[in-house]
Order: sequence, then C-alpha cells, then structure tokens
Amino acid sequence: MGVAFSIDHFEAVIFDMDGVLIDSEPLWKIAMEKVFSDLGCKLSKNDFQRTVGLRIDEVINYWNKDQNLGVADEKSVEDDIINRMIELVRENPIPLTGVMETLEYLSKNKLKIGLATSSPNHLLQAVLDGLKIDHFFDVAHSAEFEEFGKPHPAVYLETAKKLNVDSNKCLVIEDSLNGIISGMSAKMKVICIPEKTHLKEPRLKVADFMFEDMSLMLAAFKNG
Repeated sequence: MGVAFSIDHFEAVIFDMDGVLIDSEPLWKIAMEKVFSDLGCKLSKNDFQRTVGLRIDEVINYWNKDQNLGVADEKSVEDDIINRMIELVRENPIPLTGVMETLEYLSKNKLKIGLATSSPNHLLQAVLDGLKIDHFFDVAHSAEFEEFGKPHPAVYLETAKKLNVDSNKCLVIEDSLNGIISGMSAKMKVICIPEKTHLKEPRLKVADFMFEDMSLMLAAFKNG
C-alpha cells in the first residue's frame, strides 16, 4: 500500500497552470530569453527562478528595474513574450504526467475543479484548448484580473468565490514558492509538485504536502 491522502474533506481542487498542468516553464524561459536578449539583458537559469510564479507584467517590471533596462513601454515587451509563448504552447501541447488521469478522477468523484494562474487569460485559454481539458474546469481564473498577483492570495480567493466553495474546503496544487504562499495565504491546503530539478529545494517544504509527480498524488488520492 502506498501513501494515502484523503480528499473527502475537500469540495474543490484548484490547479496552478504553469509547471503543474503543462511543462511551460522551459517555454517561458525560451520566450523570455529571446525578448530580454534583444533588450541587452542575459538571464541565467537562477535568474529565471527568482520570478517563477509571478505575473508576466511583474516579471518584466522586476528585470527592467533590476537590470536598469530603461524600457519605457513594458506592455509591448509583455505582448512580445506572450505571443511567443502562445506559439510555443500550440507547438508543444503536452500535459505533464498524470494530469489527464487526475482531472478525470476528480470529475468522476464530483469535486469542483478550478484553475488559478499568474498567466494572462489568452495564454490560459491557449493551454486549455491545446491540451483539450477545458471541459474539466468549472472555473478558470487569471491573476491578470486581480490588483495583485501571486504570492498575494487574491487569485485563489476569487477562484474559490467563483466556485462557490469556502477556502478551507479547497485543495491547491502548486509547483512554485510564490504559488504555495498564495494558496496558504488564502487559508487553503496546498500540495506542491515541484519541477524535477527543485525536488530538494527546502523552501518548498512549507507546503502542506509534497509529491514528486501528479501520478503519485493521484495514487495517494485513490488510497485515501
């Protein structure tokens, strides 16, 4: 018998998108690397990790100030990155391990399913369409429509509100520290499924639970 995790207490499961449903972090790196390089800014792998989980407008503003890029029109830079991301997602619509099976299991067990992402709404829709999973979600909400992005809890609180489920009845699936803090600040239980290279990142252990991949999480749900 493997690890057991009961979902009986929960009425809804809310997923992050990037790095949880789709392996989009490498795609973000490709898209941002090109655009920032054109601006004369070379970002390392460690640099990219500093902004994982933030909204793209916050990422651009962060590096514009940190690197003194002098970009006056940050919205134009944002549009360039997002358009490139949508192209990459459409070229590589591959869900992460266990995603399809988990969504089917939750749907079959009558749990409400939400999506709360830092990504802009048109990228959110491109991912749902590309993976053909739109029909699983009762609510899909972008932090683009909130005053503050993750780690602020607004995107999770609004998703729960739209689902008509109390925060303490929501289970969050995240992969980043900013996302974990966002979910926990919303008074929700948080499962972290880190990117493979971050499995030993000690800060991620602030999450309530951790699994190496979604297939193992699903097995624990079934054992619970």
